[in-house]
Amino acid sequence: MDKTLFEKIIDREIPASIVYETDNVLAFEDVNPQAPVHVLVIPKKPIPKLSDADIDDQSLLGELLMSVNIIAKQLNLNNDGYRVVINNGENACQTVFHLHLHIMGGRGFSWPPG
Repeated sequence: MDKTLFEKIIDREIPASIVYETDNVLAFEDVNPQAPVHVLVIPKKPIPKLSDADIDDQSLLGELLMSVNIIAKQLNLNNDGYRVVINNGENACQTVFHLHLHIMGGRGFSWPPG
């Protein structure tokens, strides 16, 4: 099976503007930003979508959310707020089937989002 775009970024086969990295998590700037700040946070373990995660991924999912918190502080988003989005499946507009969280900030957002 071919590697996803994100797996190629993890393996450094495709360049990315990395903003945060641990043994299990990688975060980088989105190449098609939808806000002044738009960062993608991914697990290094290939999980196609959130609904494919299982109980064994519980710790990793927690690390992803804690990474969002660390990155938001690093990017000075905490004062004005930010949005975190996970698209799960085609109907939710997921285009890369490797679990990823979008951190978006630097502007106001409306509700409902879609």
